[in-house]
Parts: sequence; structure tokens; C-alpha cells
Amino acid sequence: MTTSTRGAHRTPAVLVLEDGRIFRGRAYGAVGATFGEAVFSTGMTGYQETLTDPSYHRQVVVMTAPHIGNTGINDEDMESRKIWVSGYVVRDPARVPSNWRSTRTLDEELAAQGVVGISGIDTRALTRHLRERGAMRVGIFSGNALPDEGTMLTEVRQAPEMSGADLSAEVATTEAYVVPAIGEKKFTVAAVDLGIKGMTPHRMAERGIEVHVLPATATVDDVYAVEPDGVFFSNGPGDPATADHPVSVMQGVLERGTPLFGICFGNQILGRALGFGTFKLKYGHRGINQPVQDRTTGKVEVTAHNHGFAVDAPLDQVSDTPYGRAEVSHVCLNDNVVEGLQLLDRPAFSVQYHPEAAAGPHDAAYLFDRFVSLMEGQRA
Repeated sequence: MTTSTRGAHRTPAVLVLEDGRIFRGRAYGAVGATFGEAVFSTGMTGYQETLTDPSYHRQVVVMTAPHIGNTGINDEDMESRKIWVSGYVVRDPARVPSNWRSTRTLDEELAAQGVVGISGIDTRALTRHLRERGAMRVGIFSGNALPDEGTMLTEVRQAPEMSGADLSAEVATTEAYVVPAIGEKKFTVAAVDLGIKGMTPHRMAERGIEVHVLPATATVDDVYAVEPDGVFFSNGPGDPATADHPVSVMQGVLERGTPLFGICFGNQILGRALGFGTFKLKYGHRGINQPVQDRTTGKVEVTAHNHGFAVDAPLDQVSDTPYGRAEVSHVCLNDNVVEGLQLLDRPAFSVQYHPEAAAGPHDAAYLFDRFVSLMEGQRA
């Protein structure tokens, strides 16, 4: 629910967590009420890519960097067709953007898309609270949508939880489309859109791949109708425990032995397809500075993350699955969470983070090359 944006910076706003903690600030973006899961993102730059990442659907994002909005908004860095966050929380919004590519302010864009936010609160204290208590439901209220504290808390606690949420079909494309290869076409890839970011098929196109982006509801027959050399499963929002259809499709791909690459939600789908469980992290990994070790090379990468669930797989042993042996290929150095899987007997692998570097470090760009190598090996 949103209302007028006039005078938003002077309009009082209140953030209410489901455990009862309250933060008071000023409206930022649209004025009204919104609900979602409170999560924090550690990126100091790239807020436009964060806002338009479909993986943030139904989440209220708290920015740990204090100064947000200084580069404004442009039309080139959108990762999807709209802003997906349910709400936005910043400490010190820029009064005037300073970037030659900027066409409007972040505040104006949030308001135009009806995204309710709050500014002027102690985001450090809020982040520390979420670090101790874990991600939880939250509401932001401002303007005429600002009721008494008891009513606000009741409404927050009535909002749906992220556990059990089946959201990928809500953010994915409804019609298949093609991203052509840049330069000479070398391969065709079927990409199952579970909440894909625009830069991901672009990274494949840069490597001579023609990418057929398919809806989340695509069947195995739909995937193979494009005669793919490889199959890709994207990032996306929600609880992987609800993703029975994508799991079934991926199992069909594994049975045929087609080269397969999954990222983020796609990593969790591969975990489930192999017979592993998934679980909800206490506060998740979000931002562009997460340290991950590639255990196949020993290299440590700084990576971009956005996930609240993880795969429950043994870290230090090879597992037998219906599709051959599997092992954990990548691990988070902060908390030993599984960050990647690979099959040893079939051409399939996945990572839990975002290698497309939009926005974020480029340490993981080699993963697209690894996918190309799998397709080259299969063709040979």
C-alpha cells in the first residue's frame, strides 16, 4: 500500500520488527506501508543492481553502508524490468546525486515504482540486531498508513514468512526470449529463468553463446526443444523446498547428461536434485564482499551473494547420488556454508553466488568459462 510522495523526506516513518523492536526515521521513496523479510546487504556500491535483482522479491533490504544514492539512477544498470525489493532502509540518503550517467535520484525512482522506504535510522544498530536475532519479518509505515504501535506489530506478525514461499514464477519471464551470441555463435544454452539478472545471459553471450531464456514453468521438453548444448538454472527468490518443478526438470537434464550450470537458487535446485536437503540460514549472505574458496583450485574469491537458504551437503567427503559421485566444490570462509557443488561423473556444477558481477567483483567470472569448457568437452 502506497500513497503520495510529496514531502516524503519530512514525513515521519516507523520500522517495526516482528520481535517488537522499533526504529523511527523519515519516509524515503514512496509513503505508505510495506511488509517483507528484513535482510541486510553489505555492498557499498551497486545499489541499483541490488534493487532490481529479482532474488530480493518480498524482502526489505537494509543497507549497511551509511551513504546511499550518491550515484543516482540510470537506465543502463537495471538487472530486470523493475525494482523487486519490498522496502528499502538507508541511514543517510544523498541529497544530490553526482554521476554523469545519472538521470534521476534514487528517491524519485523508489517513489515512482511505489517502493516504501525509511531513512535516518541507525542502520548499524539494526544490522547488529539482525545479526544476533536473525532475519525476520518487518514492516515500514509512514504517512496515513502509520497506525499505533500495537496495530503495526500485529500487522507485521500476520505477514507471510519466507520459509515455504514459492516465488520464482512471480518474478520470471512469462514468455521465452533469446539473447543472441555476441560475435560468432558457438553454443546454444537453455536458461531456466527462476529470477534471472540481465547481466547473466549477457556474460554467456560474450562467450559466443546464444541464450534461450525460458519461463520457470518450462518443461524438460521445452528445454530440449531449443536443442541446447548446455542448460542453465538461474538465481531467484523463495524457499528451495517448494521448487519441486525445477528440481524435476533438472533431474531430466541430469539423466540426459547435458552440461549443466546453476547459480544461487540453481545451486539449491541441484542440491535437491542430487538428494541433499536445504535449510534456512539465520541471516543469509547478501552483498558483494563474501569470501569463498574454490576447493578444486584452492583459490579464494571475493564474491557477490544474495541467498537466505543453503544446501545441506557433507563438506569433506564424496557423496553417492542417483547421477554419480558429487562433492562440495566451493565453501564460504565465514561460516563453512556450502557455496558450490559438482558432479564427478557427469558435466554438471553450480555455485551459490552471482558470478556475473552486476554489481560486484569479477573474481568468479571464470565460472562461465568453465561452463563453456564442459560444452566443448561434450561436443568433442
